[in-house]
Amino acid sequence: MKKIRNIAIVAHIDHGKTTLIDKLLQKSDYFKNTFKNSSNINRIMDSNVLEKEKGITIFSKNTSIFWKNYKINIIDTPGHADFGAEVERVLSMVDSVLLLVDAVEGPMPQTRFVALKAFSYNLKPIVVVNKIDRNSIRPDWVINQIFDLFVNLNASDEQLDFPIVYTSALKGSSGYDVNKMKKNMDILLNTIIKYVPSPKGDINKPFQMQISQIEYNKYIGNICIGLINNGNIKKNQYVNIIKKNNKVIKAKILYIIFNIGLNPIYNDNAKSGDIIGIAGSGFEDVNISDTICDINHYISLPPIKIENPKIGMLFHVNNSPFSGMEGKQITSNKIFNRINKECLNDIALKITKTKNNNIFSVSGRGELHLIILIENMRKEGFELSVSKPEIISKIINGKKQEPFEILILDFKQEKKGNIIQLISKRKAIINNIILDDYNNRIKIEAIISSRGLIGFRSEFINITSGTGIMDSFFSHYDVNQYPVIGARNNGVLIANKEGYAVSFALHNLQSRGKLFINPGEKVYEGQIIGIHNKSNDLTVNCLINKKLTNMRASGNDNPINLIPVKKISLEEAIDFINHDELVEITPKSIRIRKKYLTKSQRKLIKNIKI
Repeated sequence: MKKIRNIAIVAHIDHGKTTLIDKLLQKSDYFKNTFKNSSNINRIMDSNVLEKEKGITIFSKNTSIFWKNYKINIIDTPGHADFGAEVERVLSMVDSVLLLVDAVEGPMPQTRFVALKAFSYNLKPIVVVNKIDRNSIRPDWVINQIFDLFVNLNASDEQLDFPIVYTSALKGSSGYDVNKMKKNMDILLNTIIKYVPSPKGDINKPFQMQISQIEYNKYIGNICIGLINNGNIKKNQYVNIIKKNNKVIKAKILYIIFNIGLNPIYNDNAKSGDIIGIAGSGFEDVNISDTICDINHYISLPPIKIENPKIGMLFHVNNSPFSGMEGKQITSNKIFNRINKECLNDIALKITKTKNNNIFSVSGRGELHLIILIENMRKEGFELSVSKPEIISKIINGKKQEPFEILILDFKQEKKGNIIQLISKRKAIINNIILDDYNNRIKIEAIISSRGLIGFRSEFINITSGTGIMDSFFSHYDVNQYPVIGARNNGVLIANKEGYAVSFALHNLQSRGKLFINPGEKVYEGQIIGIHNKSNDLTVNCLINKKLTNMRASGNDNPINLIPVKKISLEEAIDFINHDELVEITPKSIRIRKKYLTKSQRKLIKNIKI
């Protein structure tokens, strides 16, 4: 056990965690012996399809490297706030964290979150100032900011005495001095071995391990991943699984799996301090936080603490006229079972049934958290419709209160007026404005309700042309004085018939607003085909052909020129809709529609509400 080091790499999004792990893997003894063309491999740990598409880490994953007779177990964690639960559930498996910080940006909101969680487990961090090869680096300022952050988080004297390593993950260099960098990762690896304590478990005690992650393999079933806290385990050994309700399940271990480099390695035994995967018979009904222990000892470990969901959405069975045309999984049972299965692996995700058997309430940590679930289901052939996200409120001291967050925006100074107007519309209260004349940028810190943040990101990105940086983290619960925040100003254009859109009709509708559809696309009654220029909704006919006549007239054969349509993504669609609308999602299409498809139904519902 003295030759084992368990460590997690935590950081704000885009500060270089995954790239750093690439370099650590490429420099390890195992990797050099196994992969000859290791220099051509990029973002090794982001193996999920959506992770590759979006360029972010979504799921925590572990790997092991060997260096100078030491085994270093490394856990890669997400940097986005919506996947904070992935960080929370793995910190109990490690003995220290590499806190990665950008050499220019310094600590950001998610840096604060991961540092706070690390301190709650009494972990002493190693600070890694990354991207030291960038222009305009300010390492001394970054270190001072980190020290101030740790003081604000009530870090202990031991935690404040943190070791510092400077790295350029992109170039594969590290060092204790910015001006004396070595062209390898030896300094960082030596620091890990020197400052990370060996595992605290006792190999002579009865076997004990907590499930921190569950992966599914179609050949061997559920793989329960976790740290062996005490004892050792062998293949074909019987164990007890203690669940949250103290129910005990007997199971037999048939597979013991180590993640070495990029490959799963099957072994016959494992000992205290190892991070392993276990599979076998009896592991069908397991959950994250369950304890696997010796057959003769019923001692469970404390449950993993996870923050509660903050945003909820309604998932509907797709009941549009095009239901079942593009997807295979469309029934309520299949949708519920799929989401329920996801909840077993993602403990920050919750699903509950409603009075309507075809509608389920799904809640998570943020919009992106739920969007990733929808994208995965879409790739698996599911069809469904989802509502506008809503904030989950609490009753505190007899009053309905909702979450508020600290919002930090970083953008070019010339956009200041537009950004202040945007956050004022969202009822945010500005606490601080910092001008950075060196980079010609401005940073705004504000308090905003989580409801005001729904749809905020896309507007902010549009205003700043993608150059702005937006971050937020939970602050407190309070009463919201504004019943409506960030409402859409424009109405929509609604198709009144089912059929194929015609160029002639769309040409005439262009003056009414911005269209979402091209000629030849099939639409149905109640489908939203564009944004109206005015604030009211407008029902239109996009199927009208040009009337034929046997009379000659000059100008009748003028070409029809159509403005390029606005292709809307899933994130934009969810941000765009109002509470009386849904986003229809299929493996091939994303459509926006009204909840009630016919004009008479919408008019009736409106009159009833009035």
